[in-house]
Amino acid sequence: MDEVNNLITSQEHPSTSQCVECGKCGCGDCNTRCNLDSYNWLADVPGGKNDFDIVEVHFKNTRRGYYRNSAHLNLKQGDVVAVEANPGHDIGTVALTGNLVKLQMKRTRLRPDAEILRVFRKAKPADLERFEQAKAKELDTMIRSRKIAKDLGLEMKIGDVEYQGDGNKAIFYYIADGRVDFRQLIKVLADVFKIRVEMKQIGARQEAGRIGGIGPCGRPLCCASWMSTFVSVATSAARYQEVSLNPQKLAGQCAKLKCCINFEVDTYVEASKSLPKREIVLETKDKTYYHFKTDILKGEMSYSTEKGVPTDLVTITPERAYEVMALNKQGIRPERLQDSDFDISTNIRAYGDLVGQDSISRFDNTKKKKKKKSRNKPQVGKPTQDATTDAPKNGDAGSKNRTPRERDRHHNYDAANANKTSYYNDNRRRQGKRGYNRNETNRHH
Repeated sequence: MDEVNNLITSQEHPSTSQCVECGKCGCGDCNTRCNLDSYNWLADVPGGKNDFDIVEVHFKNTRRGYYRNSAHLNLKQGDVVAVEANPGHDIGTVALTGNLVKLQMKRTRLRPDAEILRVFRKAKPADLERFEQAKAKELDTMIRSRKIAKDLGLEMKIGDVEYQGDGNKAIFYYIADGRVDFRQLIKVLADVFKIRVEMKQIGARQEAGRIGGIGPCGRPLCCASWMSTFVSVATSAARYQEVSLNPQKLAGQCAKLKCCINFEVDTYVEASKSLPKREIVLETKDKTYYHFKTDILKGEMSYSTEKGVPTDLVTITPERAYEVMALNKQGIRPERLQDSDFDISTNIRAYGDLVGQDSISRFDNTKKKKKKKSRNKPQVGKPTQDATTDAPKNGDAGSKNRTPRERDRHHNYDAANANKTSYYNDNRRRQGKRGYNRNETNRHH
C-alpha cells in the first residue's frame, strides 16, 4: 500500500521539494517568479534520470547555469545547492536533471568549449542564512547605485541588483541606449559597498521580465511567467494578421512590439497562401472593384469601387474572386461581382442573438410610462355631449375637487372656445354656407 501511495505522489508532484507557498513549482521560494521551471518528462523512465552528470540550476529571475555534479550527489528537482562561482560560491535551485539537460544545453546554444563549474554540496542552514542576508541588501543597493550613476552623469538605468550567495559579489543589470563608460562607476560601487562588481546590460524585454506585471489580456506577462528566450518581433507580423499599425496597441509594457504578435503569425501566413493576390482588380460590366480588406481566417474578401475608400463594398469568397479573375482574363465581365449563391448576411453572422446578450442597452429600462389623459380638459371640435362629459362644469362632481384657481382657469378656457365656435358659425351663416352647428350657436348665445 505504501508503494502505491508513493507512486501516486510521484505522479502528482514530479518534484519532491515543492514550493511551500504555491505548492506547484520546485523553486522553494515564490518571492521570485518561476518562469524558468522545467518539467522532467523522463524522470520515470529507467536510466533517464542520473545518466547525465550535469544539472541545470536556476538563480534569481531569468539567470540560470549548468554545473557538473562531480561529487555524485543525489540531486532532485527543487533541491537548493551551493555551486562554484568566481570567486566564492553561489546559491541556486536545481531545475532539471538527467538526459533532458543535454537538450536544454543545445537549445540555449551553450558552446562546447564553455567551462562547466561544479556543484559543491547541498545548501546548509549556514549557507541559506548568509544568502538571505545578501538578498536583503539588494533593494537598498539598487537605489543607492542609481543615485551614484546619476551623480556621475551616466545615461543609463540600473534596473536590478543580484547578490551572489556568499555576499562577496553583485551583478548590476542596467539599460542604456548606447555605449556607456562605467569604469568610474565600478570603482565607486566597489568602494561604497565593499563587494566585487559585475555590470551586465539587458534589453527592455529582459527588464520587463524581471519586473513583471499584468498584460492587456489580463494575464501575467509572458516574459515574466514562461518565456525564457526572446525572438525579435517585426511589424510585418502585424501586417500579415491585418492588425492596425497603432503603436499604442502594438507596444507592450516594455515599449517594444508585443511578443504575442509572433504567436499566430505562422497560421495567418499559411492561411493567406490560398488567397488571391490583392493587387488584381476585378471588373464587371458596370463597375471596377479594388481590394479593400481580407478576413484571412474567415475566408472573406471585401472589394470597393474606389481605392482605399469603403465605397459600395462587396464581400465575396476567394473561390468567387478566382472565378472572376479567370473570366476577366478571357475578356468576359460578369453581371455582378457577388455570386448568387453567396449570402453575405448569413456568412457575416453565423449565429443569432436570441436573448439579446450582444446589445449594449440590454440593461436599460425600456418600459415607458404612458401619459394619462386628463379627463378635466375639454376636447375642442367634438360634440357638446363629449365635451360636457369629459369636462364637468362647476356644478358637476369633477369641479368639486378643483381648487379655486383651477376652476377660474377652466372657466376661462370654456369661454374662449365658446367664442371661437360662435364666431365660426356666424360667419358660415352670413355666407349662406352649410355645415355650421345650429345647436352649438344657440347654446352659446
